[in-house]
Amino acid sequence: MAEDSSAQFSFRFRGSSFDNMIETLGGAFGAFNAEPIGKARDFHWGIDFAACDNAVMLSGYHQDEFQFNIEPTRDTAEYLSIVIPRSGGMGVTYGPRTAEAGRGKLLLYNNFEPNSVLMYGRSNVIDELLINWPVILQAIEQNFEVPLKGSLDLLPELDLATPAGQTIASLAATMMDGMRDNGPLLRSPIAMAHLTHAMADLVVRLVPHQLSHLLDKKPCLVAPRHVRRAIEYMQANINRPITMPMVAEASGVSVRALQMGFRAFRDTTPAAYLTMLRLRAARQDLLDPGNNQTVNDICLKWGFFHSGRFSSAYRTTYGEYPSDTRKRVDRSHFAAAGR
Repeated sequence: MAEDSSAQFSFRFRGSSFDNMIETLGGAFGAFNAEPIGKARDFHWGIDFAACDNAVMLSGYHQDEFQFNIEPTRDTAEYLSIVIPRSGGMGVTYGPRTAEAGRGKLLLYNNFEPNSVLMYGRSNVIDELLINWPVILQAIEQNFEVPLKGSLDLLPELDLATPAGQTIASLAATMMDGMRDNGPLLRSPIAMAHLTHAMADLVVRLVPHQLSHLLDKKPCLVAPRHVRRAIEYMQANINRPITMPMVAEASGVSVRALQMGFRAFRDTTPAAYLTMLRLRAARQDLLDPGNNQTVNDICLKWGFFHSGRFSSAYRTTYGEYPSDTRKRVDRSHFAAAGR
């Protein structure tokens, strides 16, 4: 691709200085360290991006290779990045491992996990769709009904020749095209929300990860009556102090039988399942713009009597703190009221 090949693409920001590119990116995505690979007298680049509540579209062009790394802070948004190069490529390193996007491959990674990112190839043009990590966590919860512990450990490279690769790449391209140049998806928040959640569901179902084995369980594998009774009891009493002996008694089995039933049919413990139900209920309240309760009131309402532990468990499950959820909903509500 010739040096001026970026002219066929629309970039709102352009320049010929590496430092100027980093300043522009930093203003949009936070501070990070970066350096060019080799020496270039001029560093031509172009960037375009658009954002909505749960997704960001980023298109970038650069003439020469460079490398960068981001140190996430509490204020850094966590997201899943889906990288589809038009030319050139991009690589990420996780300790000793390296994953790459290039000809015939797309790349998926959580921005909190890589040690560094390498943008390689001359006259590189890359499209990138960023999906807020809480949306991915919500898809995990809906599909598996178990909390995610640690990294999802997604397979980072996906072959574009496979049905999974073709489907995810096609939906990503549709979403980015709909956001580009103040596109129709930016003016259709409901449609954008549906597409974002559809993408999260596709990733969780089609891309191998640490919970994928749970998808292989037969749909006809119905949980036994005592497990169903336990879940019904939990749902009816999630805002009250509950102990596992109480749940076991309501289910008509011993605590040990209850533990074994949840392990076999829910791949978790009864206590962890109860926490998940309470966190889900708390999140529904936090996402309700008409709910005027404080975060602490919601915490206590759903049986969390230690706000610090609630905040930590919520952050682990949904990728953001309860206060962040409330602030985001308030901002969206005020913005909608102002239109």
